[in-house]
Amino acid sequence: MQLTGHITPDSLMSLEAYSKWRKVHKPEVIAHRKLRSVQLGEHLNLQFESETTIRYQIQEMLRIEKIFEEEGIQSEIEAYAPLVPDGSNWKATMLIEYIDVNERKRELARLIGVEDRMFVEVEGYERVYAIADEDLDRENEQKTSAVHFVRFEFTPAMRAAIKAGAAVKIGCDHTHYPAHVQIAAETLASLAGDLK
Repeated sequence: MQLTGHITPDSLMSLEAYSKWRKVHKPEVIAHRKLRSVQLGEHLNLQFESETTIRYQIQEMLRIEKIFEEEGIQSEIEAYAPLVPDGSNWKATMLIEYIDVNERKRELARLIGVEDRMFVEVEGYERVYAIADEDLDRENEQKTSAVHFVRFEFTPAMRAAIKAGAAVKIGCDHTHYPAHVQIAAETLASLAGDLK
């Protein structure tokens, strides 16, 4: 999978080429995704996206749906490419995970607005709160969604501090889910590579 900085139909593999590539490289992509995941408390998982994870997601959708026509390929790119960080931010898929169906239903009702209470705190700077679900609203008056897309936008000084090795916390200050965790060094090194 060649990273180009911009996902276009021409930069994606054919279904046949991807099928061969996938057999060899799937474990690498899974390891990359795992490295870029941050567990916040017991039930929140932030999977920070990159060009690698989004290219893989698009290629997987094309493979599963057997999409090979230009219009379908472009549609998948338009759906997923906005999740690639663009140098000034981190973008993540936020998963609210409860195994028990009844507990999940109850907690999703209690956690309305949780996506807006997610933050990143760079050592020495104010918290940066998530900009959530820019594509569509994922909650209603009864409950929030189990999946949200969040973006954390950083100032140039914050980006420089992160790249220079400042400690960074991820947290949530929602009334029903107060939690924070320091990002592990190897994860932070990968995420720092997203910033210009």
